[in-house]
Amino acid sequence: MKKYIQLFIEAVKGGEQTYTEGSVRKALFMLAIPVILEMAMESLFAIVDAYFIGQIGSANALATIGITDSFLFVVFSLAMGISMAATAVVSRRIGEKDKEKASEAAFQAILIAVFFAVIIGLIAFFYTDDLLRLMGATEDLIEEGGSYTRIILTLNIIIMLLFAINAIYRGAGDASIAMRTLILANGINIILDPCLIMGFLFFPKLGLTGAAIATCIGRGAGVVYQIYYLTNGKSVINIKWKHLKIAWTTIKKLIKISAGGAGQHLIASASFIFLVWILNAFGSETVAGYTVAWKILYFTILPSWGIAMAGAALVGQNLGAKQPDRAEESAWMAARYNMYILFTLSVIFIPLAHPVIGIFSNNPEVIKHGALALQIIFAGYVFYAYEMVIGQAFNGAGDTYTPTILNFIAFWVIQIPLAYFLANHTPLGATGVYISIAVSSSILAIMAITIFRKGKWKTIEV
Repeated sequence: MKKYIQLFIEAVKGGEQTYTEGSVRKALFMLAIPVILEMAMESLFAIVDAYFIGQIGSANALATIGITDSFLFVVFSLAMGISMAATAVVSRRIGEKDKEKASEAAFQAILIAVFFAVIIGLIAFFYTDDLLRLMGATEDLIEEGGSYTRIILTLNIIIMLLFAINAIYRGAGDASIAMRTLILANGINIILDPCLIMGFLFFPKLGLTGAAIATCIGRGAGVVYQIYYLTNGKSVINIKWKHLKIAWTTIKKLIKISAGGAGQHLIASASFIFLVWILNAFGSETVAGYTVAWKILYFTILPSWGIAMAGAALVGQNLGAKQPDRAEESAWMAARYNMYILFTLSVIFIPLAHPVIGIFSNNPEVIKHGALALQIIFAGYVFYAYEMVIGQAFNGAGDTYTPTILNFIAFWVIQIPLAYFLANHTPLGATGVYISIAVSSSILAIMAITIFRKGKWKTIEV
């Protein structure tokens, strides 16, 4: 026990580590602990945010979050695509022990993130109301929640940089900086959320607008912290003046990997948008319940994503060190531990779904649909635990196209048609949408495991 406590402290403190030799279990532990804590802090904020927004007492408020999250999934898709490329390239260069090339790749990833963020921000600033109407939002909802959506999407550059730079640190094997970034960012969010939403202390009561402002201030502080560490010479990645130039060869490589990474998340995001569109036909309470359920799922599953991202970094570094078998061992070990975690969470949350949803809303219809969504989706996530890690292992190896194809099959060929059919042509109604999520997630896991075993990902050049 003392040994594990010492390893835990060492992992949290961070610093330069070697993950391409010695115990694979120790390497996974050292990388996963700070990433899990990072994701746990992110998930804690998601729950706190949902709680205080729920206290506004408006189904429109929760529905606004759900619709905005649909658009944010597009932002997250691009951010995750860039992040996957950053992790794949940086981890490969670190495995090759070339810190200069790793730092160069880091700066190019940041440039790509800024470019896309500015384009999205301009579109969002001028067309927020039209985007909300496109999703079927009522004029009352737009009036109440439009400012929230406009602020969050216009300032999406904060999210893009937060994702991209944290991915750089994880790829470099210094996940503790990424952890401290989100502790700072979400700690500020959690403090400001009740103050600006509810008007605590001397702050004005701003409702949904306050939630958006709190989020941007908190995450903005995190980005400032990231940039400080990128430039102060104390981390593995050290961006200097000589790196502040466009390296087209590296950019092309990053964009190629990013395209596949963004593609797989855009496919999933489009699926989420279609599901919200289908659920909108059943009323704001149904969308609100589904939104709360996803906030809780987000809370429970983020630590699992931590294990998946740690596995991806290990895969990249070990391929860079010419150790493909060790890379594969890292992926399977991470997947197994992830399955243990999600199975345990399913056993806890499925029977407690109603009281858990009730924490965030006292509307009986919201609780009913939220609890049902939580129970059904969680049933499929036990299998999805493996796909989370295996999908990230492909990405860590630089093979972002295989998960993209698998996501297309699972989400567009299976999930969306199944959800539409079950919701509109059977007595299941909205329940059919939740069933489609569990079914498609399970099928996706089976396909990913089957292809990963063939081992072609080991030969990808980055």
